[in-house]
Amino acid sequence: MSIEFRLPDIGEGIHEGEIVQWLVNVGDNVKEDQPVLEVMTDKVTAEIPSPVSGVVKELRAKAGEVVKVGSVVIVFDDASAPQKPEAPAKSDPRAVEFSVGFNLEDSETTKAKAGTVEKFQNTEKMEKTAAVAASSAGAKVLAAPATRKVARALGVDLSTLSGTGVRGRITPEDVKRYGQGASFIGSNSIGSNSGLSKPASNFKPQPVAASAGDRRVPFAGMRKKIAEHLVKSKQTVPHFAYVEEVDMSNLMQMRRDLKADAEAQGVKLSFLPFIIKAVVAGLRQYPVLNSQLDETTQELVYKGDIHMGIAVATDDGLVVPVIKHADQKNLLTLAAEIQTLSEKARANKLSLDEIRGGTFTLTSIGSIGGLFGVPIINHPEVAIMGINKITERPVVRNGEIVIRDMMNLSLSGDHRVVDGAEAALFTKAVIEYLENPAKLLLV
Repeated sequence: MSIEFRLPDIGEGIHEGEIVQWLVNVGDNVKEDQPVLEVMTDKVTAEIPSPVSGVVKELRAKAGEVVKVGSVVIVFDDASAPQKPEAPAKSDPRAVEFSVGFNLEDSETTKAKAGTVEKFQNTEKMEKTAAVAASSAGAKVLAAPATRKVARALGVDLSTLSGTGVRGRITPEDVKRYGQGASFIGSNSIGSNSGLSKPASNFKPQPVAASAGDRRVPFAGMRKKIAEHLVKSKQTVPHFAYVEEVDMSNLMQMRRDLKADAEAQGVKLSFLPFIIKAVVAGLRQYPVLNSQLDETTQELVYKGDIHMGIAVATDDGLVVPVIKHADQKNLLTLAAEIQTLSEKARANKLSLDEIRGGTFTLTSIGSIGGLFGVPIINHPEVAIMGINKITERPVVRNGEIVIRDMMNLSLSGDHRVVDGAEAALFTKAVIEYLENPAKLLLV
């Protein structure tokens, strides 16, 4: 009996994944829960286990291929199953269950899911038929006649569009958005729709001219995922920047006083735990910066938890692991978690849960240098704060010029949600705690 295994929904807002590598080959015997492939989904690589014991009959995708959630990726030959006449895949309860999850449920739920899967399979067949018909007619894209009519009326070249319909079908809404000058097609959520957004309806990629000494490498994997995410954020969110300086002298002294005690407990105490505590205090005072805009319902969601994203530089690009419930943790706990997550990020060992659910992000380039930067918001969050280099600078204190350890904070905000005044007041609150670090003990 053949069992089709579909790519499961393995993360919120994730609609597709890139197959990094297969961990099995056709003909291999696999055990239930044995990892069979690695899939990259929005900055993290996850191993997908087999839902059944059996023999690998088919691999339906190649390494490097992007597949949609719900697509069949592997077919097993379940030799342990009793032999009986072949039946359509949708009538096999296991095949139905494997397409939507791993936990067996009551028969009524299974029947309902079977109907859903059957509908999906029928839609798949219809789309394939449409694709063949379009190809035979000389078309280069998948679009219904009604869509093509709209495109002709608006003067839009369908070959420049990315479709948001089933299996990439271009819809009339896609064409209208491009015809109206929209620069972004599809969902604004992280991980939705493949490919980079196109900036204009008449945009068509042009090849880069070749010259002696060029070296070409595939623009794929994590680097491409990061690019897609940042393009969507920049094109969706009207960014604004606010920069202010903070005197870190007192905090530097507190860190020196606590550093030895932290190391005695096996924890490296950087400045980041202190900054997280200060940001938490600021978010409590100005919760709009810990909110998210639900564009589907047109509601502003004030998040009940503070989950702090910390940008970590890796060989493959910037990754943002998340410290959950950062407002409930003390300095040493934060320091230990920062250390653990950073090491896992650089080793590409982060789980999906460790990179999702953030409500505010901190990114630091202080160790490299620079006066300040303008970080791109980690959408759907509404703000991100950049931490810059600490350096000795002359400043005026009580009418005298003195040398202090100064640092700039760079805040980027979503101007649809956050006003400049709120950004300034929030940053001022963060600075108050950093310049008076004894107050952090009360956070």
